[in-house]
Amino acid sequence: MAAAKKGDTVKVEYKGKLGDGTVVSRTPDGESLEFTIGDGQMMPGFEKAVIGMSPGESKTAQIKAKYGFGLYNNDLVLTVDRKEWPEDIEPRLGEQLELEREDGHTIIAVIKGITDDEVTLDANHPLAGEDLTFDIELRSIA
Repeated sequence: MAAAKKGDTVKVEYKGKLGDGTVVSRTPDGESLEFTIGDGQMMPGFEKAVIGMSPGESKTAQIKAKYGFGLYNNDLVLTVDRKEWPEDIEPRLGEQLELEREDGHTIIAVIKGITDDEVTLDANHPLAGEDLTFDIELRSIA
């Protein structure tokens, strides 16, 4: 039976969990996720887990943060002086903002702190720094 390899387009069903068992992501019931191994759509640890699987095979993969959503990066936390904050935007804890970087790319940042003088933004992925467990079933290889 064929085994998935780099360059293959595959369909999988999965459930991603935190260490305490909390489900953080899953394919909707009756649906599959399609991606090409090696094209960068998926986190490296997930792609590595799928390599070598055959259609119909299931496995549980432990993915360290470094190979998942990345390590938590303190450099992605920014404190903005309230004097520089746009007057037409009232900051709210937990609110997501789309910011444009100097290179023209956009990033999503979450408001993590608000004081009279500052607003703290965090542009890390919400699951950065988390080790994850994925239950994966390979449905097909194209």
